Amino acid sequence: MTTKRILIALLVLLGLPALYLVAVLNWSYSSGERAGWVQKLSHKGWVCKTWEGELALVSQPGAPVEKFLFTVHDDAVAEAINTHMGKRVALHYDEKVGLPTSCFGETRYFVTAVKVVDDISLSPGVVVHKPAAEADATASAASAP
Repeated sequence: MTTKRILIALLVLLGLPALYLVAVLNWSYSSGERAGWVQKLSHKGWVCKTWEGELALVSQPGAPVEKFLFTVHDDAVAEAINTHMGKRVALHYDEKVGLPTSCFGETRYFVTAVKVVDDISLSPGVVVHKPAAEADATASAASAP
């Protein structure tokens, strides 16, 4: 009877933290998109390797640059970000709160998708569009085999 109680207590002690970890990893506090230029993306960590990046956000010309620090778990997303380095991109992220260690990433923001943004908004109502010749060249290069 005592061995059975010890086994049940051990299972509860191991099971509760595991359930907490699964819940935190599958639940997002918030999600959204940030647009800017990726300045840095590196594969970091001693034991737990994660992709850690930095996105430069510019809200107004002449304003100081705000940095958005993010983490990427998916190697395919990290490769896509590296492919579009130097271009203006929008990163879709999920914010995870309550992760117990930095082994899951150095930030709370986990990027899940990336897309190139062609138009650059300088201020409300002022947008710089991609030149037509450049847009046509990009479209024909994308459709070529």
